[in-house]
Amino acid sequence: MATSNARRRLRENPLQVTVLLTVVGYALVAGTFFLELPIYPDLTNAQVNLISHAIAVINTTATVLLVLGWYWIRNDEVDRHRFAMTGAFALILVFLVIYLLKVGGGGEKHIVGVSGPIYYAYLLMLAIHIVLSVVSVPVVLYALILGLTHTPAELRATPHARVGRIAASAWILSLALGVITYVMLNHVYSYEFATMLVP
Repeated sequence: MATSNARRRLRENPLQVTVLLTVVGYALVAGTFFLELPIYPDLTNAQVNLISHAIAVINTTATVLLVLGWYWIRNDEVDRHRFAMTGAFALILVFLVIYLLKVGGGGEKHIVGVSGPIYYAYLLMLAIHIVLSVVSVPVVLYALILGLTHTPAELRATPHARVGRIAASAWILSLALGVITYVMLNHVYSYEFATMLVP
């Protein structure tokens, strides 16, 4: 009974639920970045590197699922599309947890040993990745809530397809740029830890 009531509320108020979840998500991220919350353990350099690699695997897998989801919906394979998009969203939730653990535990790294156009290209890609990550949250949530609470026939009367195209485009570009900057930072150039971590 409680599940059907929650689903009905989601279905009837997708925009309000999107706003609520977006605000909660932004507050969690802002709290981690700007407040020293005592909920995160101090991380070693090795742990930060391991988390960085895990994040890259998660983001790459999510990107593949998003591209497959886009492909499948264009070929009218609705069940596969739904699986891919909810799978990508689940991976992003896992990403968020371990990313906040990394940042909250002092795991920031900065690129070194590069200058000129390559350095500015790296910064530009990183900036676009961050902006799209922030901006895409409400659009992704809205498309997901509509998709999970309506049948395929009902979705035709909602903005799901239009919002979904915007969400998937922003999300794919953001994730791809995140993976590219990860490769540059961790495998092509050198990095230094932003804070003093346990060796």
